Amino acid sequence: MTITMKSRIAVAATLALGLLVATPVVTAADDAVATAITEAKAAQKKAASVGGEWKSVGKFIKKAEAAAKSGNTKKALKLAKKAKFQSEAGYKQAKNQEELAKEFPDYLK
Repeated sequence: MTITMKSRIAVAATLALGLLVATPVVTAADDAVATAITEAKAAQKKAASVGGEWKSVGKFIKKAEAAAKSGNTKKALKLAKKAKFQSEAGYKQAKNQEELAKEFPDYLK
C-alpha cells in the first residue's frame, strides 16, 4: 500500500492543527490573574495572622481560582482583587482594634 504525498501532507497538517488546538496559550491576562490570586492569598494570611480575616475572603479566592480555570479571566481578576481588598481592610481593622484596646481602662476590659 503506497501513501501519496498529498496523504502525507494531509496527515501532517491534521496532526499539527491538533497540537495547536491542544496546546494551552498563556496570555498576559492569565499571568495577571495568577499574580492577583497570589497577592490575595498573601493578604489573607497577613489578615489571619492578626485575627482580621473576613469570612468571605476564602470564598472569593476559591471562586477566582475556578473562574481562572474555566478561562473567565475578567471575573477571576475581579474576585481576586476583591479578596485582596477585604483582606487588607480586615488587617487594618484588627490592628486598629488592638490600638483601641490599649486605650481602654482596665476595668472595661
